[in-house]
Amino acid sequence: MSNISIPELEKVYDHLAESIDAIAEDKRELFLVKLALLSANHIQDGNVFLQLINQAKVFED
Repeated sequence: MSNISIPELEKVYDHLAESIDAIAEDKRELFLVKLALLSANHIQDGNVFLQLINQAKVFED
């Protein structure tokens, strides 16, 4: 699997942030869950997706 370029990653981040902001606050969690499930289905490897979940749970201060 190749890494996404920094400019492409910034584009993805911007679109994701704008999309979340455009969704009603009470629907944002549902949107993110749907996005996660669609991403897991696209990746087609449950173990890889579980690793990504664990990485996303790490917050550095």
